Amino acid sequence: MEENINPILPEEQVNFEARIDLKPLQESLLAIKQELNSVIVGQHKMIDQLLVSILANGHVLLEGVPGVAKTITAKLLAKTISIDFSRIQFTPDLMPSDILGTSVFDLKKSEFEFKKGPIFSNLILIDEINRAPAKTQAALFEVMEERQITIDGTTYPMTAPFLVIATQNPIEQEGTYRLPEAQLDRFLFKINIDYPKLEEEIHIIQKEHALLSSNKLEHIKAILTAAEIEKYQALVKQIIVEPHLIEYIAKLVVNTRENGFLYLGASPRASLAILNASKGFAALRGRDFVTPEDIKEAAIPVLQHRVIVTPEREMEGISSKEIIQQIIESIEIPR
Repeated sequence: MEENINPILPEEQVNFEARIDLKPLQESLLAIKQELNSVIVGQHKMIDQLLVSILANGHVLLEGVPGVAKTITAKLLAKTISIDFSRIQFTPDLMPSDILGTSVFDLKKSEFEFKKGPIFSNLILIDEINRAPAKTQAALFEVMEERQITIDGTTYPMTAPFLVIATQNPIEQEGTYRLPEAQLDRFLFKINIDYPKLEEEIHIIQKEHALLSSNKLEHIKAILTAAEIEKYQALVKQIIVEPHLIEYIAKLVVNTRENGFLYLGASPRASLAILNASKGFAALRGRDFVTPEDIKEAAIPVLQHRVIVTPEREMEGISSKEIIQQIIESIEIPR
């Protein structure tokens, strides 16, 4: 008895090629990383997270002691993209109108005219965000979440792309104001920048010595345009996330609300942030699908600033980062 075996035709064969063409995106991000690495020594994880924040269309809070290249990194990133850049130095006497803008009476027209503030840009660096009082920080709530501001009953939309990179010093507390939880929740990532290692410190000194009087930013080239960023952001949204991975994200976030070490857990906004960030990490690695590793890589920078450690655990020196790491390790990875 002969078996009826049909040969597999070429069009019936499994196609292992990517369903979304991420090659131009990957090449652009690699070029940006090379430009940044020509000045910044080490900090590869921070650079990856900054690039993911652009792909996920999210804001970033950089936290580190003075002198670890927080401000220079933001300025370098702005130079690699052909978009408008604005820097705002937060001070205790800064008013909301100094950021958003104000209405000025025009004598010729006999009417009030709105003068836009420095927030009307594509990439905004807010230096030492915790130096401004609560009313000035509150002025950022609407613009960071909805990409618009409302003044005197008129709404002014921001031009896409719109990204805020804020810096703060965790050590010096004199003359600073703690960021409200509602504002922290609007940052996609909180990135902690540590001191460089000995080899990196030596490399930093050698590079500075070799530069002599030349400008660090002088040779940085623009890689991306605003239109390309919007195109890549739309592409990243199409990245595939399996249902069991969506459940995995939900378990991580719900566990922060049920954890005895945490006084405040993460909100559903955190779940969406992990989803979007994990898509960004997948795109950065050249994949059109999300893996559990992408979710784990996104979890700590997304969650660590959205939860509050109980006073007892805080007195023991346990950080939110350590608790989130324990939560990640306690939840079974989907296969």
